[in-house]
Amino acid sequence: MSPLAFPDVERLVVDHLRDRPELTGVTVDNRPPAGFDGTQRTVLVSRVGGAWVDDLHLDRPLVDLEVYGPDKTAAHTVALAARAALLQAAGTVYGSAAVTEVVEADGPRWLPEYNRPNANRYLSTVRLSIRPAS
Repeated sequence: MSPLAFPDVERLVVDHLRDRPELTGVTVDNRPPAGFDGTQRTVLVSRVGGAWVDDLHLDRPLVDLEVYGPDKTAAHTVALAARAALLQAAGTVYGSAAVTEVVEADGPRWLPEYNRPNANRYLSTVRLSIRPAS
């Protein structure tokens, strides 16, 4: 049997969200842009857990979306747009891997950002099911 080829889940999510028209003008990446202070319209993507499920032959990563905006209302609007866009990722093929399911684990919630006092942040978590190439 050949080794599994796991995709970069953060890059998969970033690439999916970057191309969405409802996120035009929003920075989407897995690291903050230069000069980031938490007031820019930004979605930061991070894999925060999850595991390989051998019986199902699926990677089941947990992915956080940290969403920022110039004020609470704007951050919430971007969070809802990112949420809707990512929930539509099922069926996406990324390289030789396929996203088979996207399930919200925790919807957008307001979360103060203590390192950036002017920031407006919402955080949500999704669980993807990804069938890697083998």
